[in-house]
Amino acid sequence: MEKFATLILVCSFLIVLVLLLSYQATSDEVEDEREFNYEDDSEKGPARWGEIRQEWSLCNKGSMQSPIDLLDDRVEVVSDLGRLQGSYRPRNATLKNRGHDIMLKWEADAGFIRINGTLYQLKQCHWHSPSEHTVNDKSFDLEVHLVHQSPTGKIAVTGILYKIGEPDPFLTSMMDYLADISGTSEKQKVVGMVDPKQIKTGSTKYYRYIGSLTIPPCTQDVIWTIIEEVRSVSSEQVKFLRVAVHDESDTNARPVQPRNRRVVQLYKPTIEEEN
Repeated sequence: MEKFATLILVCSFLIVLVLLLSYQATSDEVEDEREFNYEDDSEKGPARWGEIRQEWSLCNKGSMQSPIDLLDDRVEVVSDLGRLQGSYRPRNATLKNRGHDIMLKWEADAGFIRINGTLYQLKQCHWHSPSEHTVNDKSFDLEVHLVHQSPTGKIAVTGILYKIGEPDPFLTSMMDYLADISGTSEKQKVVGMVDPKQIKTGSTKYYRYIGSLTIPPCTQDVIWTIIEEVRSVSSEQVKFLRVAVHDESDTNARPVQPRNRRVVQLYKPTIEEEN
């Protein structure tokens, strides 16, 4: 009887382990993006992502997909979400060409953000041009996504929008490494120590809603935080990010998805909090 009980425990442990590994494998963004593209009339385009693989079905069938339009007259202004809480630190990082975007991946614990008491560790960031999220139907020139993950696999993404203007200091610091990838067939380049704080995610106002990853497998229940303040980036930097990918495409932005009655909040601090 004791052996039987032990066997049951071992089998239960193995089942839980398999389920956790399966969740991890299907919730992360695709590392190699050559299986899909952003061309509207392509068999691999956004409208057909959910048909390419069974585990990507949410891309077509999900009701909480991202990106969305952040329409002012449908946003709930709140003051109780609190300021963005986070702590980032310099860690070794690698630039990687994923086929349709450039990703910067930190190799160790580069810090976290805290949402509703849960810590989400920073994993990577990547860029989309033009922006994927829009504000009052207005698109911007660039959008960076900082992807975080909790110990249980939950995902939280911070998005920052950019318009053409002064060069972005963080991208300026990455230009030589982007040039190395752009000028060769290399798919990745070791950058060394990179401080995520240089991306400047700080803001007193931000949008918050529940959505999905914007590339396959389009995993849902992602907590989105979109910084309200629009940053600046030079047109040369935007072009260079696209050239570095060398996929002969002018865009890597998924079209805006239906909101489907989801609540979108805009955090604005009270006068006391601002002071």
